[in-house]
Amino acid sequence: MRSTALLVSFAVISLFPTAYAAANEPSTNALQTLDQQTSQLERVHSVVVAYDGEIVHELHQGGPGVASPANIKSLSKTVLAAITGAAIEAGIIESPEQPMVELFGEHLPSGIDPQVGDITVAHLLALQAGLERTSGSNYGTWVASANWVNDAMTRPFVDEPGGRMLYSTGTSHLLSAALTHASGETTHALAQRLLGDPLNITIRPWLRDPQGIYFGGNDMQLSPRALIEVGELYRNDGIVVNEAGDEQRVLPEGWVEESWQPRGTSRWTGDGYGYGWFITQLAGEDVYYGRGYGGQALFVIPEREMTVVITSDPNPPSPGGQFQQRLNRLVEGLLSANEQ
Repeated sequence: MRSTALLVSFAVISLFPTAYAAANEPSTNALQTLDQQTSQLERVHSVVVAYDGEIVHELHQGGPGVASPANIKSLSKTVLAAITGAAIEAGIIESPEQPMVELFGEHLPSGIDPQVGDITVAHLLALQAGLERTSGSNYGTWVASANWVNDAMTRPFVDEPGGRMLYSTGTSHLLSAALTHASGETTHALAQRLLGDPLNITIRPWLRDPQGIYFGGNDMQLSPRALIEVGELYRNDGIVVNEAGDEQRVLPEGWVEESWQPRGTSRWTGDGYGYGWFITQLAGEDVYYGRGYGGQALFVIPEREMTVVITSDPNPPSPGGQFQQRLNRLVEGLLSANEQ
């Protein structure tokens, strides 16, 4: 495993002041309990646990292996947020407060509501664009449209930009389009250059819309081990360390803290939502996680120095929102068993 977690930066220590004094490597008993509980969830394909930057446990019970790409569904939104942060660090985007329309330039659809000009990158990241959702019952009509970007951007406003969290993959797709137009590169090229290369992971091309924009917020293909690297990047305040011991800042200073601030609330779980990350507590610990349809999940538990990835069968029918709670309980059980 690449040594992304060899560095414990001062910024992370200051953000989580009690973190590293109390952290212990997951015990054999805790990992055995995790495996036993996971075996009861036939839909789960794999579980990977990293502690202090090293993978300490892997379970594979179906589907692609831990080193093989898997469809991570809407967990792609968390990865897209990391790509966006890397684009800010690279100077492609000025800041989260930059208006979306500035990034689109001449590529804006005609006849858009003037209020679109109030939507910022931060609003796209936090799913607070205010536009009518394209997810849920609207999803089929949206992906069947001839132009996904135009369809998403010309939907009516149901809240003001920066208002409620409105879970909408169309909002994430606008972010992918903004990245493409601002950089002159595809979202995939940016993903590999700004995120994949520093983390030493491969990000394969994934689905595009009818205009060739890579799907923003769905259907990315990453292996569980690659997702561990994404989680470790956040756990280490956006810095990676190569084998020679050289540091590279991939995400802007302060980006992780900003990403993990709740800006809205999920109507289904009550958990907070920041820049592509849900925020909750498990076993008394602050936990930050991304999730995708069917049981794809990435958890970062800073105070335990742990990152956990779970992948599951992404095919319909969905096991429902309660399945995410079962995945949360797996992690909660791991944390609780490790205290005993």
